Amino acid sequence: MRTTIAIESPRHHDIEALLGLSAEYAESLYPPESNFLLGVDELEQPGVTFYAARDETGRALGIAALVPSPGDTAELKRMFVHPEGRGRGLGAALLVRIEADAAARGIREVVLETGPLHAAALALYRRQGYREIAQFGPYIGEEFSVCFAKSL
Repeated sequence: MRTTIAIESPRHHDIEALLGLSAEYAESLYPPESNFLLGVDELEQPGVTFYAARDETGRALGIAALVPSPGDTAELKRMFVHPEGRGRGLGAALLVRIEADAAARGIREVVLETGPLHAAALALYRRQGYREIAQFGPYIGEEFSVCFAKSL
């Protein structure tokens, strides 16, 4: 499968559908207060870069956002691959593109938060060189948060 990854608006109809699926999936695993999902308005804030992975037909099958943090760190948010796109390397391809863009912008570290029940995500981040770190920011003390970082 040929995939393209591009910076896009989170307001595109098929991307909004993926954001909805992502929220439904998170809500099926964790209580509402344990979901830290950014909405479309937050994903459109200055400095936030939103990515979409599309197949050869142009269908959006994966999404992720890079949110700037103070200093030379950025946070990966809203990483999600449609169930029909899983197992095709889309998550890894999104990470490679995001990390390359981040490094080109002078970002030295990408951090992220996921949940302990996201087995595929945990495995992906570890395979891609992310290391588990102490909870940070709004995730401190959160029962359902696992945090990772990767130096670029």
